[in-house]
Amino acid sequence: MRGLDYLNGPKVVVIGGGTGLSTMLRGLKHYTHNITAIVTVADDGGGSGVLREDLGILPPGDIRNCILALANTEPTMEKLLQYRFTDGMLKGQSFGNLFLAAMNGISDSFEEAVKKMSEVLAVSGKVLPVTLDDVKLKAKLKNGIVIDGESLIPKLQMKEKSPIERIFLEPKDAKPVKEALTDIMDADEIILGPGSLYTSIIPNLLVNDVCEAIEDSKAIKVYVCNIMTQPGETIGYDANAHVDALFLHGLKSLDYVLVNNKEIPYEYKDRYKEDMSQPVSYDLEDFKEKGIKVIEKDVLAIKNNYIRHDEQKLAEILMELLI
Repeated sequence: MRGLDYLNGPKVVVIGGGTGLSTMLRGLKHYTHNITAIVTVADDGGGSGVLREDLGILPPGDIRNCILALANTEPTMEKLLQYRFTDGMLKGQSFGNLFLAAMNGISDSFEEAVKKMSEVLAVSGKVLPVTLDDVKLKAKLKNGIVIDGESLIPKLQMKEKSPIERIFLEPKDAKPVKEALTDIMDADEIILGPGSLYTSIIPNLLVNDVCEAIEDSKAIKVYVCNIMTQPGETIGYDANAHVDALFLHGLKSLDYVLVNNKEIPYEYKDRYKEDMSQPVSYDLEDFKEKGIKVIEKDVLAIKNNYIRHDEQKLAEILMELLI
């Protein structure tokens, strides 16, 4: 696998946001540089939310993380770009977000700013916002309550103790970045996830024409399922319920679902249980009936006492599908 020609490697499109996506990108860039990360821009919390409110730019946080994951930079530069100010007016803001905001100020569009930042950091592949429209994410719970704003969805879902029925964007007719659609159509492999199902992955599917492009693409389509359920989003979900939610929000087909089959160490399982989080189970027969192949592999990593995907194992499994 390490003998791959990076520059002429397979064309891989990854769709999502959050830490799960950036973790996977760190592994994939060792196998191909033909990577396009298509990233949600519905974030309205934290430092990204402040910049969105103050400067009127699209939220930079998820995009910054993906750029850094694909960048070929010195460790000091990466530390600098991830640095968060601890005092004063910039408290809580990351230098990387400010870097992208400044780049936006000297560019004709946010899309151009992302490309310029990627060039400066010698990114292997490219990072694209799924849309340039100023979108807001909303969620309707099964009890009828509508939650307004991405950052509030997990908090209020837990407070209401009612499952998410569906999510939607406003405006509903958000236009996709054309290059994102082109890369989806040209891809050899399209990977959804890992990441927060309702606030990182599905928002991309709600942008006009994205699901249609995925369906029309001849690429292998893979969903990388989270290892643990997520409070505020997927408590009680198995992998099949994750996939059902993707289909409910417009995805039309999948070839593979990748699930972790490594036993979670007892002490971590016990600690996660305190937050009502548990390992994601799966029903092989149900997937078989849907015509979806299940890849059961050990992709578990423990990092800083948190359960994560192992970036190298994950990348190798995903690349092997293309051989």
